Amino acid sequence: MARVYPFRALRYNTMDVAIADVVTQPYDKITPAMQQGYHARSPYNLVRIILGLPELFDTAGENDVYSRAARDYADWQEQGVLYKENEPCIFAYQQKYSVPGISGPGSDKKQVRQGFIALGELREYADGVVFRHEQTLAQPKTDRRLLLDATRAHFEPIFMLYSDPGMTVERTLFGSSFRAEIEVVDEFGVEHQLARVSEPNTINILASAMADKKLIIADGHHRYETALAYSRDHSPAEVRQQERNLSNSLPTPAYPEAAALMTFVNMDGDGLTILPTHRVVSGLNGFSSAEFLRKTEVSFEVESLGGLDTDGLLKRLAAATGTAFIAALAEGRFLLTPKAEAVEEALAGVSERQRRLPVAVLHAVVLERVLGIGAEAVLEQRHLRYVRDAGEAIEQVAAGGADVALLLQACTLDQLREVAFAGEVMPQKSTDFYPKLLSGLAIYAMQ
Repeated sequence: MARVYPFRALRYNTMDVAIADVVTQPYDKITPAMQQGYHARSPYNLVRIILGLPELFDTAGENDVYSRAARDYADWQEQGVLYKENEPCIFAYQQKYSVPGISGPGSDKKQVRQGFIALGELREYADGVVFRHEQTLAQPKTDRRLLLDATRAHFEPIFMLYSDPGMTVERTLFGSSFRAEIEVVDEFGVEHQLARVSEPNTINILASAMADKKLIIADGHHRYETALAYSRDHSPAEVRQQERNLSNSLPTPAYPEAAALMTFVNMDGDGLTILPTHRVVSGLNGFSSAEFLRKTEVSFEVESLGGLDTDGLLKRLAAATGTAFIAALAEGRFLLTPKAEAVEEALAGVSERQRRLPVAVLHAVVLERVLGIGAEAVLEQRHLRYVRDAGEAIEQVAAGGADVALLLQACTLDQLREVAFAGEVMPQKSTDFYPKLLSGLAIYAMQ
């Protein structure tokens, strides 16, 4: 069963800081330019904790980004910039956004995604409660663990999906009584609205509604696995049963490290958007567009797309029947449609559900067989970059900074659900849920 808990959140004091100046995108989505911009925006911007800037004379464990994060975190609490809620609560969280890359009639229509922020119990994958859908890497987990060790706090919510056709959360939290106490527009034009919920009966209704749910990690696989390992390392010798706060009968974690900060979103609700993450390949020895196309024709039907602009290319890709890719080369743009026998051979060792995933076909056939970029090189990100914006990916090739850009179709929610609940994982960066959850709206302090 999925257990969710209210908590006494640490929050920014909006009497001292403007919330727009201190919240950020998730740490792994922050570019170097964004990092510098966040640092300049406010001395209390959360980036100083979740993704600090290295300094010239840093010494690991003594004076580094993690020790400075711990120092700033403590100082901001002492100064009152961060304050703790007086009572346990959860937060209704609503995002209004336009889908990027969509033009034409109706493109300005706002999508609405609704969910709630709370603590969620950390469970082993083998328990069959929490499911992943992507591979993780060791380095990001080491980085997040060092931050967790230094601060004993979760600053960014893990994005969790669950299924509830009855829409219990939406009906409970987002009726006519919903009144946002925090409203902020991020750098992508997304409107974020947050409302505090402390009424015990409401919280218990939601906790009961979530009790039979299975959860899929949408974003935050590295943070989840780091938090899970941290929980194991801090588990008491005798873990008590889930307790309740006798003053208001609210559920609490078995011990502070047994839970992490999460945002829960209903897969059956409106407003879930998954974008593709395109691949940009560079630095291959002796790369030749002609040779790439020659090898590609063994496994794909290849169609020249002439001088289509980015919008035209994406529309052509969206109109393709079944799996397809676009290869953007310095010499032109091409639609690649895989031959069935090539896919069967390259993915013979994986399930049928995986063979239907465009990203799996791309990695097995285009990256490995055509370009010679194997699984180890992918894990080490050798010759490979991940780019959300198709125009940016194409421009890197046009500017001479890359050999080929490979534009993908998006994974569907049904595909993700099927793969996750089967206990399988996709290649890294297979999904890009849009928009991202803002970091800094609520913090879970374990001390």
